[in-house]
Amino acid sequence: MSTHAPSPVPSPPALPSVFVLGTHNEKKRREMEQLLAPLGIRLLTLSDVPNPLKVDESGTTFLENAILKARQQASHLGQWTVGEDSGLCVPYLDGAPGVYSARYAGPDATDAANNAKLLEALERAEGDQRRAFYVSTIALSDPQGNIVATAEGRCWGRILRQMRGTGGFGYDPLFEIPEYHRTFAELGPTVKGVLSHRGRAIERFRQALLRLAPIVEGRRKNSQ
Repeated sequence: MSTHAPSPVPSPPALPSVFVLGTHNEKKRREMEQLLAPLGIRLLTLSDVPNPLKVDESGTTFLENAILKARQQASHLGQWTVGEDSGLCVPYLDGAPGVYSARYAGPDATDAANNAKLLEALERAEGDQRRAFYVSTIALSDPQGNIVATAEGRCWGRILRQMRGTGGFGYDPLFEIPEYHRTFAELGPTVKGVLSHRGRAIERFRQALLRLAPIVEGRRKNSQ
């Protein structure tokens, strides 16, 4: 009979309570942090850390760009980093604005300029030609640049002919959820968090985090 003690079961990896979000977009940070709040996770933007990289978003897909943001910033900063890439896709426009959503009207385009260009591109579109979907893709990198989790969410709607609402950002004032007869800019944060592409991606991301490190769930309970 063996007298050797059984090998201990390794503990799950401990994830930090603070991640760097690879963007300067404070509105995106607030929206994502609110959705991750049940896990006790806080997000910093690149404005909160010293000397962040300017990442060339050269990917041809949202996932490629999310991975680029996460991996390059994490390796440079030596911190756990979340890369998120999102945008609007209109099948009638062959998927545009797509990965160029933030710079649809030019490299330094404002939301107003991007919305104006989209309305112009869809000027002759009718009915189902105005259907569109938002995509959000998330990637998490450890400080060594290893991608340890990814998630994606989508939400279908249609593009209106004029903007409505004052909430949200980007194309939200033009993107209507037909079942609610409201744009993302008109919906409250709770409803938007359930319906939106980003809310769905973050829910899948949350599940991935819990699989990676159950200690996160313990942290949430201890904070209550």
